[in-house]
Amino acid sequence: MYSCIDAFSGAGGLRLGLETEGYKVLFGFDNDPTCIQTQVRNPQYFRHPSALAGIDDMLAGGLMEKANISKGDLFLLAGGPPCQGFSVQRNGEDLDERNNLVFRYVELISQLLPKWFIMENVPGIAGKRGKQILESALEKSRNLGYWIHRKTLDAQDFGIPQRRKRVFIIGERIDDNFPSFVFPEVTTPIGKRIFVRDVIGALPEPPIDGSNHKDFPNHRRDKLSTLNVQRLQALKEGQGREYLPTHLLADCHKLSADIIGHRNVYGRMRWDDVAPTITARFDSFSRGLFGHPDQLRSISLREGAILQTFPMDFIFEGNKVDIARQIGNAVPPKLAAILGNQIIKCHQGKVAIKLKKTQGTL
Repeated sequence: MYSCIDAFSGAGGLRLGLETEGYKVLFGFDNDPTCIQTQVRNPQYFRHPSALAGIDDMLAGGLMEKANISKGDLFLLAGGPPCQGFSVQRNGEDLDERNNLVFRYVELISQLLPKWFIMENVPGIAGKRGKQILESALEKSRNLGYWIHRKTLDAQDFGIPQRRKRVFIIGERIDDNFPSFVFPEVTTPIGKRIFVRDVIGALPEPPIDGSNHKDFPNHRRDKLSTLNVQRLQALKEGQGREYLPTHLLADCHKLSADIIGHRNVYGRMRWDDVAPTITARFDSFSRGLFGHPDQLRSISLREGAILQTFPMDFIFEGNKVDIARQIGNAVPPKLAAILGNQIIKCHQGKVAIKLKKTQGTL
């Protein structure tokens, strides 16, 4: 049995993917009540207990007691400590109390000592804001007895219809004299990418009155200001704020994008291309290229979930901002499945080699 615990579970994207590959998730936890409500709302996917709790509640044996496991027994601990403190888009000081959650996660690893662990985060964790913290956390993990495998993966390379770069760290417990893990090969290189049209092109328009579509949960249109409607009317698919006439620009955007950045705001997606990164604020037309390719609206919450590879019947709880945050912060389930499958294959390969050594056939 490939047992798993889902830490910082959010809406459950990581867990969804792992369970499709045969993992038995024993327990999950998150300190966001709307995330737990979402998991409870989807019993067809989540059949195990989920707790409204933070990681501090899981330390000092708390998680082992709740999951009824002993140290060293767990196959996989999976999680992504909240990453806002490392985001390159965040303003403010480099010090952020959320960054310490990475060390809490390593502490949880030390107490569970799983055969494998996954830690996912934004690329900023390896940059200016997070590099020192990351290297320290990885050194602690090595000292616990793990080989560390690290790589930045782009979701569009693995059948997900969006550009989404994230750092994935795979910890492999040193039970033998050789590591076995290698990251999966790209499945959808340039020329084989999945585009926006492929996944949301056939979806009907959501109701004009802002209500949910009767056949597609969380498929509703956002209310736009008169100015944002005018901006959308002025844009073709794939165009952002640099294509807007001056009178439709916000004051802060009237300088060239080459000077101030913010090129990809107030824009539309392109049908025959992957989507931009679905962020925690993709519900807002002003935050990126989140306008529908040709309709006079932003993409709906359901369309964002589809671009993240959540199942069509998966229902999210909370208000608009809550739901967008859950969707944008999730690991795409399809990418989680690919990584989960790769861990199992590498583990099975190691087991096979050990068996052959035992039998004297190597």
